[in-house]
Amino acid sequence: MIERFNGLDAAFLALETPSMHMHVSAVMVFEPPHDSPEIQTPGVQFDRMRQVFSERIHLVPALRRRAMRVPFGLGHPVWVDDPAFDLDFHVRRGSLPAPGGPYELAEFAAEVASRPLEPQKPLWEMHLVEGLESGHVAVVPKLHHSMIDGVMGAEVMGAFMDLSPAPTSWATQYRVQARRQDQVPSDPELLALAMSSLALQPQSAFNALRTTIGAVRQLAERNRRLREEQETDPPPGPFHAPRTSLNGAISAHRRYAFLDIPLDELRAVKRNFGGTLNDVVLTAVAGALRRLLAERGERLDESLVAMVPISTRDTSESALAGGGDAAAGPGNKLSAMLVSLATSIADPIERLGVIAEGSRLAKEQAQVLSEEVIGGWAQLAFPALSSRLARLAGNLKLFDHVRPLFNVVVSNVTGPSEPLWCAASRLVAVYPLGPIVEGVGLNVTVMSYMGTLYVGLLGCRELVPEVDHLAVLLGDSLVELVKAARRNGEHWA
Repeated sequence: MIERFNGLDAAFLALETPSMHMHVSAVMVFEPPHDSPEIQTPGVQFDRMRQVFSERIHLVPALRRRAMRVPFGLGHPVWVDDPAFDLDFHVRRGSLPAPGGPYELAEFAAEVASRPLEPQKPLWEMHLVEGLESGHVAVVPKLHHSMIDGVMGAEVMGAFMDLSPAPTSWATQYRVQARRQDQVPSDPELLALAMSSLALQPQSAFNALRTTIGAVRQLAERNRRLREEQETDPPPGPFHAPRTSLNGAISAHRRYAFLDIPLDELRAVKRNFGGTLNDVVLTAVAGALRRLLAERGERLDESLVAMVPISTRDTSESALAGGGDAAAGPGNKLSAMLVSLATSIADPIERLGVIAEGSRLAKEQAQVLSEEVIGGWAQLAFPALSSRLARLAGNLKLFDHVRPLFNVVVSNVTGPSEPLWCAASRLVAVYPLGPIVEGVGLNVTVMSYMGTLYVGLLGCRELVPEVDHLAVLLGDSLVELVKAARRNGEHWA
C-alpha cells in the first residue's frame, strides 16, 4: 500500500536537520505487580512487554510503514509497508546506572531525544528501561512528528495498554491483518506519482492564495478593531519575540527534566482567578522563565512569546474512546497560536489575567489562520526547497543574528483519566517530550493522567544547560499560584 504524505506531515519530515530532530517522545513509568516476584528478574519484564508489542502492533499499521522520498524532492514523500520490518530493531532494552533515580532517567531520555531516527526504517523506537529504583520500569517511545501529533501519540500508546491488570479483549476484537508487499516502489514509480500530483498544483495554488487573502483581510480588520475600538493589543506575530539567551542556533544535544503537580491545585487557581488550565500553565512557565533570565542577568523590556500548538483533531476519532483501530486518523491535525507570556508583569495573578485574555484573542486569531490556510501552503511546498532552507538556517546559525519566531514552545496534551496497565504493570507516570526547533532552545510539554499534570522540559544542551534548575523554578512558580488561590479562598498558606 502506498499513501502520499499530506502537506503538514511532509513539512515535519523536510524540516529535519542534523540538529533539529522532529520526533516526539515520552517517559512512561510502570509499577510491576507486587505479587509476581519473578518479574524482578532482569529481562523478564522486557520479554513480557515486548510480547505485548508483538501481539498488538497490527493495531497500528503506521508502525510498519517507512517513508520514501521522491527523487530530487519533486513531490511529497510516500508511506509504504516495509517488507523488511524487524520488531527487534525498534523495541530495545536499556538500563539505568545506579541509583536509577529521576536524574538518571532524565539523562537517558535526553540521550534518546538527542539521536535522530533511522530514515530508512519505520520512524519510531521503543526503549524498555530497567534499573529504576524501587523496581519500577520505564518505557521511552520515540515517534517522528511526520507520523503523528501529540494527541494521536497518546492514542497509539493506548493500543498497547489495558484498562485492568488482566489483558482486555478489545485489542484482538478489531484485529486487522497487516497488508504486506514484497518490494518498495522504484524511483521511476515515485517520480510518476509526483508528476501526477504536480498537475493539480496550479488549482491548489489558486485555492490556497484565495483562502489566504481572505484570511489576511479578516485578520487585519480584526486587529484594527482591537486597537481602535477596544484599545487592546492584538496577539504577537512571528518574529516579534525578543532576543534572549534561550534563543539561537540549536545543537543536536538535549537536556531533559520533569516534574508533576496535582490537577486539583491547578483547578483551584482557575476557579479563583479565571482563565483555563492552559492559561495557568502558561503563567507558571512565564514566571519560571522570568526568574531564570533574571538569574542570567538579562532584563526583559518586551514580554516573551510562546507558541502553543492547537489540536484540530475530532475527539470522535479517538481510538480509545471508540474502541477501534488505533491508527484511525493518523498524521498531524494541528494549528497553532502565539501568546504573549506577559513576563514584564511581576505579579503572577495580574500576569495570569493578561495571559488569559491574550490566549482568548490568540485562539480567535488562530481560527482565522485556520488549518486550511496552513495546510494549503504546506501542501504546495516542495520538500527539496524546505529541506535546503532548514539546513541553510542551521548551517549559517541564522537565529544567532535575528529575532526568533517565538521564544518557547508550550504544548498541552490531554491524557487518559482512567488507570492503564501494560503486561500487568500499572502506568504510574507519563512525562512528555516535545521537539525543539531552530532558534528556540526550549520546549515545555504537559500531559494529564489520573488527576496529575505531568510536565516535561526539553532544552538544547547549549542554550538551556540548567533545564533541571528551570524545572525547580517552574515548580516554585506553580506553588506561588496555588498559594495565592488558597489565600484568596481564605485559607492560610
